[in-house]
Amino acid sequence: MSILMPKKVKHRKWCKGKSKGIETRATELNFGSFGLKAMGTKWVSSRQIESARRHIIRYMKKGGKLWLRIFPDKPVTSKGPEVPLGGGKGGVDHYVFAVRPGRIIFEIDGLKEEIAKEALLGAARKLPIATKFIKREE
Repeated sequence: MSILMPKKVKHRKWCKGKSKGIETRATELNFGSFGLKAMGTKWVSSRQIESARRHIIRYMKKGGKLWLRIFPDKPVTSKGPEVPLGGGKGGVDHYVFAVRPGRIIFEIDGLKEEIAKEALLGAARKLPIATKFIKREE
């Protein structure tokens, strides 16, 4: 079990839903000096987020701070192999976050720009979406 999953939920299973346009929330850097911004639409699983987070932590050594701006709370269900038709919806398999274009995924501070860029672009390789490195305008 990953730490990136909700402790308590109002509804155990959700509908798939649709991705509606461009993100309106969390589109600006609010905490750190550098960030990773999503350029596409995709479901990002808790495992992918954790893998990217670990990659960034490696670059931080003693200094720096990391902010995770997304949290996977959308349950994805799956049925077992060789289950016949009918029999309802499967059990919750894992959790995802539906990323839309413009969303800030990670923010970091306390690192030099070139190290921050290396860390965030390495983390971007762990994610299934196109992203870009952004920095705060002075």
